[in-house]
Amino acid sequence: MSYLGVGVSPGNVPVYHNSNLKVIDRRVRIAELVLRCVICALGVVAAVLVVTDTQVQEIFTIRKKAKYTDMKALVFVVIVNGIVAAYSLVQALRCGVSMVRGSVLFSKPLAWLIFSGDQVMAYVTVAAVGAAAQSSVFSKLGQPELQWMKVCNMYGKFCNQIGEGIASTLFVSLGTVVLSGISAFNLFRLYGGNKSKISAKW
Repeated sequence: MSYLGVGVSPGNVPVYHNSNLKVIDRRVRIAELVLRCVICALGVVAAVLVVTDTQVQEIFTIRKKAKYTDMKALVFVVIVNGIVAAYSLVQALRCGVSMVRGSVLFSKPLAWLIFSGDQVMAYVTVAAVGAAAQSSVFSKLGQPELQWMKVCNMYGKFCNQIGEGIASTLFVSLGTVVLSGISAFNLFRLYGGNKSKISAKW
Protein backbone atom coordinates (compact mmCIF):
# COMPACT_ATOMS: atom_id res chain seq x y z
CA MET A 1 0.00 0.00 0.00
CA SER A 2 1.04 3.60 -0.19
CA TYR A 3 0.55 6.73 1.85
CA LEU A 4 1.62 10.21 0.71
CA GLY A 5 3.72 8.68 -2.06
CA VAL A 6 5.50 6.25 0.30
CA GLY A 7 5.25 2.55 -0.55
CA VAL A 8 5.80 -0.35 1.84
CA SER A 9 7.56 -3.45 0.56
CA PRO A 10 6.76 -6.98 1.79
CA GLY A 11 9.82 -6.74 4.01
CA ASN A 12 8.40 -3.60 5.65
CA VAL A 13 11.18 -1.52 4.06
CA PRO A 14 9.95 1.93 2.92
CA VAL A 15 10.12 2.43 -0.85
CA TYR A 16 9.68 5.99 -2.16
CA HIS A 17 8.06 6.43 -5.53
CA ASN A 18 9.24 9.56 -7.34
CA SER A 19 7.54 8.79 -10.66
CA ASN A 20 4.79 11.34 -10.00
CA LEU A 21 7.42 13.93 -9.11
CA LYS A 22 9.21 13.33 -12.39
CA VAL A 23 5.98 13.60 -14.39
CA ILE A 24 5.10 16.91 -12.73
CA ASP A 25 8.66 18.15 -13.15
CA ARG A 26 8.62 17.31 -16.86
CA ARG A 27 5.35 19.15 -17.45
CA VAL A 28 6.58 22.18 -15.55
CA ARG A 29 9.90 22.04 -17.40
CA ILE A 30 8.14 21.96 -20.80
CA ALA A 31 5.96 24.94 -19.86
CA GLU A 32 9.02 26.77 -18.57
CA LEU A 33 11.00 26.04 -21.75
CA VAL A 34 8.22 27.25 -24.05
CA LEU A 35 7.64 30.37 -21.99
CA ARG A 36 11.32 31.26 -21.88
CA CYS A 37 11.60 30.86 -25.65
CA VAL A 38 8.56 33.09 -26.19
CA ILE A 39 9.94 35.72 -23.82
CA CYS A 40 13.31 35.64 -25.60
CA ALA A 41 11.65 36.12 -29.01
CA LEU A 42 9.33 38.90 -27.80
CA GLY A 43 12.22 40.66 -26.07
CA VAL A 44 14.20 40.71 -29.31
CA VAL A 45 11.15 41.89 -31.28
CA ALA A 46 10.46 44.69 -28.78
CA ALA A 47 14.07 45.88 -28.82
CA VAL A 48 14.23 45.85 -32.62
CA LEU A 49 10.93 47.71 -32.98
CA VAL A 50 12.09 50.49 -30.68
CA VAL A 51 15.69 50.78 -31.95
CA THR A 52 14.79 50.84 -35.65
CA ASP A 53 11.97 53.35 -35.20
CA THR A 54 12.73 56.80 -36.66
CA GLN A 55 10.75 59.56 -38.32
CA VAL A 56 11.84 62.86 -39.82
CA GLN A 57 9.61 65.93 -39.73
CA GLU A 58 10.25 69.42 -41.03
CA ILE A 59 9.32 72.12 -38.54
CA PHE A 60 9.75 75.71 -39.74
CA THR A 61 12.36 74.64 -42.34
CA ILE A 62 14.20 72.68 -39.60
CA ARG A 63 14.39 68.95 -40.08
CA LYS A 64 13.94 67.10 -36.82
CA LYS A 65 14.53 63.37 -36.56
CA ALA A 66 12.72 61.48 -33.82
CA LYS A 67 14.51 58.41 -32.45
CA TYR A 68 14.29 56.28 -29.35
CA THR A 69 17.33 57.89 -27.73
CA ASP A 70 15.34 61.13 -27.40
CA MET A 71 13.38 59.48 -24.59
CA LYS A 72 15.29 57.91 -21.68
CA ALA A 73 12.41 55.57 -20.87
CA LEU A 74 12.74 53.99 -24.32
CA VAL A 75 16.47 53.53 -23.84
CA PHE A 76 15.64 51.72 -20.60
CA VAL A 77 13.12 49.54 -22.45
CA VAL A 78 15.71 48.52 -25.05
CA ILE A 79 18.33 47.68 -22.40
CA VAL A 80 15.87 45.67 -20.31
CA ASN A 81 14.56 43.72 -23.30
CA GLY A 82 18.12 42.90 -24.36
CA ILE A 83 19.02 41.65 -20.90
CA VAL A 84 15.82 39.64 -20.51
CA ALA A 85 16.19 38.08 -23.97
CA ALA A 86 19.78 37.00 -23.24
CA TYR A 87 18.84 35.68 -19.79
CA SER A 88 15.85 33.78 -21.18
CA LEU A 89 18.02 32.22 -23.89
CA VAL A 90 20.52 30.94 -21.32
CA GLN A 91 17.76 29.57 -19.10
CA ALA A 92 16.00 27.97 -22.09
CA LEU A 93 19.22 26.16 -22.98
CA ARG A 94 19.49 24.97 -19.36
CA CYS A 95 15.91 23.67 -19.46
CA GLY A 96 16.52 21.93 -22.79
CA VAL A 97 19.69 20.21 -21.57
CA SER A 98 18.03 19.05 -18.34
CA MET A 99 15.06 17.66 -20.29
CA VAL A 100 17.34 15.76 -22.67
CA ARG A 101 19.26 14.31 -19.74
CA GLY A 102 16.04 13.55 -17.88
CA SER A 103 17.35 15.15 -14.71
CA VAL A 104 15.18 16.62 -11.96
CA LEU A 105 16.09 19.83 -10.18
CA PHE A 106 17.11 18.83 -6.66
CA SER A 107 19.83 21.44 -6.05
CA LYS A 108 18.59 24.08 -3.64
CA PRO A 109 21.40 26.59 -4.41
CA LEU A 110 20.64 26.36 -8.14
CA ALA A 111 16.90 26.66 -7.50
CA TRP A 112 17.52 29.76 -5.38
CA LEU A 113 19.71 31.25 -8.13
CA ILE A 114 17.07 30.68 -10.80
CA PHE A 115 14.33 32.01 -8.53
CA SER A 116 16.32 35.16 -7.73
CA GLY A 117 17.16 35.76 -11.40
CA ASP A 118 13.52 35.36 -12.47
CA GLN A 119 12.40 37.73 -9.73
CA VAL A 120 14.86 40.40 -10.88
CA MET A 121 13.75 40.01 -14.51
CA ALA A 122 10.11 40.35 -13.49
CA TYR A 123 10.75 43.51 -11.48
CA VAL A 124 12.84 45.25 -14.15
CA THR A 125 10.40 44.46 -16.97
CA VAL A 126 7.47 45.77 -14.94
CA ALA A 127 9.48 48.92 -14.19
CA ALA A 128 10.35 49.33 -17.88
CA VAL A 129 6.72 48.98 -18.95
CA GLY A 130 5.62 51.49 -16.31
CA ALA A 131 8.23 54.07 -17.30
CA ALA A 132 7.52 53.66 -21.02
CA ALA A 133 3.76 53.85 -20.50
CA GLN A 134 4.03 57.08 -18.55
CA SER A 135 6.24 58.68 -21.21
CA SER A 136 3.88 57.48 -23.93
CA VAL A 137 0.90 59.10 -22.23
CA PHE A 138 2.70 62.44 -22.11
CA SER A 139 3.72 62.08 -25.76
CA LYS A 140 0.18 61.21 -26.83
CA LEU A 141 -1.84 63.61 -24.67
CA GLY A 142 0.71 66.27 -23.81
CA GLN A 143 0.59 68.35 -20.64
CA PRO A 144 -1.13 71.71 -21.21
CA GLU A 145 -0.32 72.97 -17.70
CA LEU A 146 3.39 72.64 -18.44
CA GLN A 147 3.01 73.59 -22.10
CA TRP A 148 4.15 70.14 -23.23
CA MET A 149 2.93 69.56 -26.77
CA LYS A 150 1.34 66.41 -28.17
CA VAL A 151 4.40 64.95 -29.86
CA CYS A 152 2.50 62.08 -31.44
CA ASN A 153 0.44 64.53 -33.49
CA MET A 154 3.62 65.31 -35.42
CA TYR A 155 5.33 61.91 -35.25
CA GLY A 156 2.41 59.54 -35.75
CA LYS A 157 4.37 56.73 -37.42
CA PHE A 158 7.09 56.92 -34.78
CA CYS A 159 4.59 56.70 -31.94
CA ASN A 160 2.70 53.80 -33.52
CA GLN A 161 5.82 51.66 -33.83
CA ILE A 162 6.93 52.60 -30.33
CA GLY A 163 3.49 51.49 -29.13
CA GLU A 164 4.04 48.10 -30.74
CA GLY A 165 7.38 47.80 -29.00
CA ILE A 166 5.86 48.69 -25.63
CA ALA A 167 3.05 46.18 -26.21
CA SER A 168 5.65 43.47 -26.86
CA THR A 169 7.45 44.52 -23.69
CA LEU A 170 4.18 44.22 -21.78
CA PHE A 171 3.84 40.60 -22.88
CA VAL A 172 7.47 40.03 -21.91
CA SER A 173 6.68 41.45 -18.48
CA LEU A 174 3.65 39.20 -18.03
CA GLY A 175 5.73 36.21 -19.08
CA THR A 176 8.47 36.98 -16.56
CA VAL A 177 5.86 37.29 -13.81
CA VAL A 178 4.50 33.83 -14.67
CA LEU A 179 8.04 32.46 -14.80
CA SER A 180 8.79 33.85 -11.35
CA GLY A 181 5.82 31.83 -10.11
CA ILE A 182 7.11 28.68 -11.79
CA SER A 183 10.59 29.14 -10.34
CA ALA A 184 9.03 29.74 -6.92
CA PHE A 185 7.17 26.42 -7.28
CA ASN A 186 10.38 24.65 -8.33
CA LEU A 187 12.19 26.09 -5.32
CA PHE A 188 9.73 25.68 -2.49
CA ARG A 189 8.68 22.15 -3.43
CA LEU A 190 12.24 21.13 -2.49
CA TYR A 191 11.35 21.94 1.11
CA GLY A 192 8.27 19.67 1.13
CA GLY A 193 8.01 16.61 3.31
CA ASN A 194 7.90 14.17 0.39
CA LYS A 195 10.94 15.71 -1.20
CA SER A 196 12.98 15.41 1.97
CA LYS A 197 12.06 11.71 2.23
CA ILE A 198 13.00 11.06 -1.38
CA SER A 199 16.30 12.87 -0.96
CA ALA A 200 17.05 10.91 2.20
CA LYS A 201 16.39 7.66 0.37
CA TRP A 202 18.65 8.54 -2.56
